[in-house]
Amino acid sequence: MKAKSLLLTLCALLLSGFNAGVTDIPYLTGRVTDNAQILSAETLALLSDSLKMHEMRTTNQVVVLTIPTLDGESIEDYANRVFNDWNLGQKEKDNGVLIIVVPNDRRMRIEVGYGLEGTLTDLTASRIIQYIMTPKFKNGDYDGGITDGALAVISVLEGGYVEEASGMADEDDSAESAGISDLESPDMSLTERILFGAFIFGIIGLFTVLGIMTPGVGWFLYVFLIPFWATFPIVVVGTKGTLVLLISYLVIYPTAKLILKKTDWYKKAKTDLKTKGRASIGGFTFTSGGSGGSWSSGGGSSSGGGFSGGGGSSGGGGSSGSW
Repeated sequence: MKAKSLLLTLCALLLSGFNAGVTDIPYLTGRVTDNAQILSAETLALLSDSLKMHEMRTTNQVVVLTIPTLDGESIEDYANRVFNDWNLGQKEKDNGVLIIVVPNDRRMRIEVGYGLEGTLTDLTASRIIQYIMTPKFKNGDYDGGITDGALAVISVLEGGYVEEASGMADEDDSAESAGISDLESPDMSLTERILFGAFIFGIIGLFTVLGIMTPGVGWFLYVFLIPFWATFPIVVVGTKGTLVLLISYLVIYPTAKLILKKTDWYKKAKTDLKTKGRASIGGFTFTSGGSGGSWSSGGGSSSGGGFSGGGGSSGGGGSSGSW
């Protein structure tokens, strides 16, 4: 049942942050860091030179990492941690790309910096993985798969495109249509809907209430929760029911917040945040202050020691795959 599968996926995403073990991030030793030792010396040299020349032409920083296993950590979380720890791409452009391959887990991912998401889209990254890298990996050809995948990324970033395999567009369209049809009417019993609904709405409902009650950050939560209200309820009430809930959320949240803004306790909480830097709301303590981070960096150099990121970051754009 597609609805249950989607729910399990959403639940896994929610619970992924509770994984006890996390994989260490290796040192950035060059444009190709082959910790899994799956690439030949010739491929390492050729690939490093190609990535270096691309960076010289465009300033885009494309890096390849292989690591034997992630020991249960999701490749999406790990790739994002590595990308931001290595500061790939230039700080003002966020024009980095990380290609990561985990042979023992049979997983791979192309992580894309903020500044390149419009050029190397999630769909394009997915096609590179599915139609260029995966067939090579299935035949045990890591040299060919990683090289061809990296060169395809370079081609796209320099104005080229990924040639579509025969029937790809039709497959994408049919899959999308099937997904919408399956989710239109969730295939679950009333008891399952109640249990899953309690779990889903309990979580996003709690943050919704906190957002309404909290000065300042409440408007950030309003925007932040929109995609959750637009997707999570589908497995319980279907697409039409989710649309009704989303519209209700978009209207009720700001209305309730504007009404509460006139109450004495809301004004007191707002004053406490400004004067004391903290406020207690509904048993939760909120603190004020700026957030964010900055990174120092060194200039890109050759594929050997001394290579470093330029201060860029990624918000999770890209695509993952397996073989």
